Amino acid sequence: MHDLGDPIAYLVLQPGTDVYDAAGERVGRVEHVLFDDRTDVFDGIVVDTRAGPGGLRFADADQVDELYERGVVLKVAASALHDPEPGPGVIDADAADGDASPLTEKLRRAWDWISGRY
Repeated sequence: MHDLGDPIAYLVLQPGTDVYDAAGERVGRVEHVLFDDRTDVFDGIVVDTRAGPGGLRFADADQVDELYERGVVLKVAASALHDPEPGPGVIDADAADGDASPLTEKLRRAWDWISGRY
């Protein structure tokens, strides 16, 4: 792995920054940083893996090991990243239907950003 520079906070992580898996292999670039601005909590990153197989993938905050000026290091292999695309069909949901898991909420925010509804 190349010199990745100094550690940084998610707030200054830039799109286009290289992303490396746990083995140190480059798996893509940061497409978008997701965070909940109401609670100031880092949710994860959308990774553009189009240079390799898979297209856009979501790395949950728990899957991110370190953030640096020139690179993001994951705790997992690229194959462990989530598909940010929702399943087909329309879901009619009401807030009273129940609580969504934190991962579901993160994936929903990732999909909203990718689809332009963010």
